[in-house]
Amino acid sequence: MYDYLVVGSGLFGAVFAQNAKQAGKSVLVIDKRPHIAGNVYTEDVEGIHVHKYGAHIFHTNSDRVWNYITQFAEFNRFTNSPVANYHGELYSLPFNMYTFNKMWGVVTPEEAAAKIEEQKTAAGITEPKNLEEQAISLVGTDIYEKMVKGYTEKQWGRPCDQLPAFIIKRLPVRLTFDNNYFNARYQGIPMGGYTRMVENLLDGIEVRLGVDYLEHKAELDALAHKVIYTGPIDAYFDFKLGTLEYRSVRFETELLDKPNYQGNAAVNYTDRETPWTRIIEHKWFEFGKDDAGNDLPKTVISREYSSEWKPGDEPYYPVNDEKNGALYERYRALADAEDKVIFGGRLGEYKYYDMDAVIASALDLCERELG
Repeated sequence: MYDYLVVGSGLFGAVFAQNAKQAGKSVLVIDKRPHIAGNVYTEDVEGIHVHKYGAHIFHTNSDRVWNYITQFAEFNRFTNSPVANYHGELYSLPFNMYTFNKMWGVVTPEEAAAKIEEQKTAAGITEPKNLEEQAISLVGTDIYEKMVKGYTEKQWGRPCDQLPAFIIKRLPVRLTFDNNYFNARYQGIPMGGYTRMVENLLDGIEVRLGVDYLEHKAELDALAHKVIYTGPIDAYFDFKLGTLEYRSVRFETELLDKPNYQGNAAVNYTDRETPWTRIIEHKWFEFGKDDAGNDLPKTVISREYSSEWKPGDEPYYPVNDEKNGALYERYRALADAEDKVIFGGRLGEYKYYDMDAVIASALDLCERELG
C-alpha cells in the first residue's frame, strides 16, 4: 500500500508528491499522458524548448512560492513583453505610453489619461457591468475596438458584452514606458525547460505514465490510503450533474528554416478576421531579446486557435460564469463528501489558476495534510 496515489503529474500533483516524499510518505504518481509535467510540458526541438500546450511564463509576488520552486530550477530573466498586431499595425502590450502615443499621438501621461477619460465619459460608463464596459473604462473606445474586442471574442467565443467584467480586470494599463506585462517581483522561465523542473520535483518518486485513472479507478484506489486527484472534477463523478464548460486551444506548430520569425516570444493578433489569437516563437522564451537565439539556424512557432471545449479536447480555461460556478459548487459538495479523495489543481478546483497560484494551493494542502 502507498500512502498517496497522486493522479496527474502537473504542477499541483508534482509539488504534493515532492512534499509527501520529503515527509517520509510512500507515493505513486500516475498520468494518462505519455509524459510528465501536465500542461507545462516542454519538449526539445532543434535545441529549442517548445511549450507544447501553450506559453507558460512564470511570475509571482510570493516569496514562499519563489523560494520553493527555485530549489528545482534556475530561472532566466525573461520579461513578458508581448506585441499586438492589428491588421499589420504593431502596438505595445501591456497598454502603456508607447501604445497611447501610437494610437493617439499623445506624448505625456497627462494627455493619455485625459484621452481615456474623454472616451470613457463619451461612452457613459460609470459602473461597468460587463467586459466591454470594463475595458472601455480602463483604456477608452479606440483601444477597446482595435486591441481588446476581436481578441477577446476569439478567445472566449462570446461577445464582449456577454462576458463578466472581472476577466479583464487583470489587464495591465500603465501611464509609463514600461513594457513588462506582469507587475510581479519574480519572473522568468526555467533554464532547460519546465519538463526538467518537474523531473527534479519528481526525483526518486515512482511515476507510471499512460495510465487512465478513471478507467481503472477501483484497482488504483486499492493501491493507496489516500488519493490526490487533479483531473476534471465533473469527469470524476461521471458528469452526473452535467458538464462544466471550458475553452480549449488548438496549436499549429511549425519548425521553420530561419533563425528569427517575429523577433518576439508572443505576438497577439487582435483583429477578428485573423483566425488565430496569437503566434508564439518559442526560442525567445529561452534566449530573451538579444541575438543569442540567432545562433540556432531554425526556429519553432505555434499558432493558437481558441475553441469551445468538447469531450476529447484538452480543457484549458474554465468558463467561470454564474451558471458554471453554481454547477461547480454542487460538484464540490460531492467532492467534500469523499473520505479518501482530495481534489486539487486547475481542473480539480475548476479555477483559472496561474502557475504560482497552483503551487501555493498545493503547498497549502501539504501543510494541512502532511503537517
